[in-house]
Amino acid sequence: MKKIEAIIRHFKLEEVKAALTEKGISGMTVGEVRGFGRQRGHKEQYRGAEYTVDFLPKLKLEIVVDDAQVETAVSAITEAARTGKVGDGKIFISSLEDVIRIRTGEAGSDAI
Repeated sequence: MKKIEAIIRHFKLEEVKAALTEKGISGMTVGEVRGFGRQRGHKEQYRGAEYTVDFLPKLKLEIVVDDAQVETAVSAITEAARTGKVGDGKIFISSLEDVIRIRTGEAGSDAI
């Protein structure tokens, strides 16, 4: 099993969710995060003074899938979240030792 964490733009959430659902991948956790990478934030003016906004608002999706679904999930996220501009986000993939559903006690792939 793998955990896929994707940092995406806010306005791409519905497109990514639809793309994953279309590929048969359901269940995700979404949280609001702030950060920066190569984009390095941007400058804004407020009452005549210039401010640098270093940490930009993004969304973080967390999805757990079987090993066989990783490529499908990654391609769905990549295609749906891409704008072609700096700041589209990143995808991180990590291995999971186990998953347990609290309600039933199911473990492994059955718990996904």
